Parts: sequence; structure tokens; C-alpha cells
Amino acid sequence: MHLVQILLPRADNTGRPFGREDFDRVKEDLASRFDGVTAYLQAPAEGQWQDGEQSSKDEIVIFEVMVDDVDLPDWRKRRAELNPQDRVRSGDKGSLGVVRRERHAL
Repeated sequence: MHLVQILLPRADNTGRPFGREDFDRVKEDLASRFDGVTAYLQAPAEGQWQDGEQSSKDEIVIFEVMVDDVDLPDWRKRRAELNPQDRVRSGDKGSLGVVRRERHAL
């Protein structure tokens, strides 16, 4: 089994928050596709990164699903679709949804 995490910013590049309905759509899609999802929406995590001398922060929400096999083309497609209303530029660090996986033996 693989645990797949989807990390999404709570706000766009201008600082305008995404609506709850944006995250609800992601949650419903994942629940439908993978027969369940865990969504961490109420207590956002914080990401931080350095770009030379400049430090940037981002509040994120996290979605998790368990899968038997990881379909990389499907996840790449999903990642590209996680750009609600073109408010997040993919070239900005920390601004586009990140999909990562971990392998777990059950």
C-alpha cells in the first residue's frame, strides 16, 4: 500500500484564500476515486522555504489517500488540475499542489 499526500496552498499567489468549496471539490473527487480520503482542513500546516536571502511561508491543507499501486500519469494529470481558477502560478515555489507518496506495509 502507498500513502499519497496532496499538499495544497490555502491562498493564491496574491494572498487571496481559496474557498472551502475548492477544497470540498478535491475531497469529494478523491473520496469517489479512492473510496475514501483524509482531509486536514481545519488546522493548516505551514511550509517555509529559502530562496537566497529571502524566506517565504505558506499555509497548506493536506489530503491523504491509500492506494495499492501508484499510477504516475494519473497523479501527474491530477497535479496539473490542482490549480484552481489559474490563481496559482506553477513556477512559484510552494504555490502549486504537491503530490508525494510513501510505501507502507500493512
